[in-house]
Amino acid sequence: MELELPFGNTTVSLTIPETHPVETIIPNETPITSDPESIIQKALQNPIGRERLSEIVQPGDKVSIIVSDTTRPVPTTLMLPPLLNKLLASNVEKEDITIIFALGIHRHHTEEEKQNIVGRDIYQEYQCIDHNTEQCNHLGTTSQGTPVEVFEPVARSDIVICTGNIEHHYFAGYTGGLKAVLPGVSSRRSIETNHARMIEQGTGPGNPDCPVRADLEEAGKIIGVDFILNVILNTSKQIVGAVAGHPIKAHRAGAAMVDAMYKQEVEPADIVVVSQGGWPKDINLFQSHKALEHVKAAVRPGGAIILLAQCSEGLGDKAYEHWLDITSGPQDAIRRLNHGFIQGGHKAALIGKLAGEFELYLVSGLSADVAKKAYFNPASSLQNAFDDAAVKYGPDARVVVVPYGGSTLVVGN
Repeated sequence: MELELPFGNTTVSLTIPETHPVETIIPNETPITSDPESIIQKALQNPIGRERLSEIVQPGDKVSIIVSDTTRPVPTTLMLPPLLNKLLASNVEKEDITIIFALGIHRHHTEEEKQNIVGRDIYQEYQCIDHNTEQCNHLGTTSQGTPVEVFEPVARSDIVICTGNIEHHYFAGYTGGLKAVLPGVSSRRSIETNHARMIEQGTGPGNPDCPVRADLEEAGKIIGVDFILNVILNTSKQIVGAVAGHPIKAHRAGAAMVDAMYKQEVEPADIVVVSQGGWPKDINLFQSHKALEHVKAAVRPGGAIILLAQCSEGLGDKAYEHWLDITSGPQDAIRRLNHGFIQGGHKAALIGKLAGEFELYLVSGLSADVAKKAYFNPASSLQNAFDDAAVKYGPDARVVVVPYGGSTLVVGN
């Protein structure tokens, strides 16, 4: 069998001998029935569980629109124009609208990146700023004890609108919705307290009621998010659906669409080959780890996972890198996390846990030394990684291939 898997902005080939039973998990692509603008317009015209924007905003309102950062495959340039037109038609002035890039704890953007995310015209006509974790206002505390500390311009706003895309997420259940405010535009303390719940029972992809999401959605209520606009993308990053309206009700409707496309059952295999899905999903190892969590149910205990991720920006997080330097191995990382959650350090512990359950291979742009430090068996090519695993598990080892692991959720049957 000949395969081509996404890798950065290109693809990598793999040949699997006919002796191996192979199952390729491809999403149930939703056909595109309309152009992106019409899909978004329809969502804005028919909000779920909420009035239309024209009934919510008033002239003179200060409006914050929160958009995704450069690590997310969100078509913000397509989403903003119809959204902004709705606001302007409601007599909101351009100078009262601020577009905020939801960085969480990610690095700040370059000016070119900001312009690319929103489009040149919008970047020139509107105030577009990066979130800053050091400039947050305390608004309250969730019932789970998470301090709600949000970026000052958001806290000062009369209207808060969240944008993004919805897909499965390994500890928040799904992306999108109120995840744009926590972690998107929150303080480091808020983010770390919320994310510490990822080790609690019930955490996992595809669960909208998991502890992390329940907590961040409570924070969103405290912040007072008024409206969301989220899209659902196919594997070509094209818009196939959109939801707008109530921050939770609209999000759940979008999550159901994601499940129909990307959630699939499979019999656990000896070897799983997974691509994070190409750029920007595989921009670094911090992000690419998500594919491992999405496919771990597709691997038998002791089996192998081969991760294909370019990682053009390396590990992607300083705290994660620091933990790899100071820990003696996977078990040490897990022990440290159990003694106290550290944002970034958690990535070392989670991958370390997987390394104890499966044989992990990494095909990337990282050096062999870095891959080893991150608990992977480094491979110079995808073919070499597969051939090595095939020697260990046998010429008739069952193989599952997941070309879009960053989006696809595989569950065992």
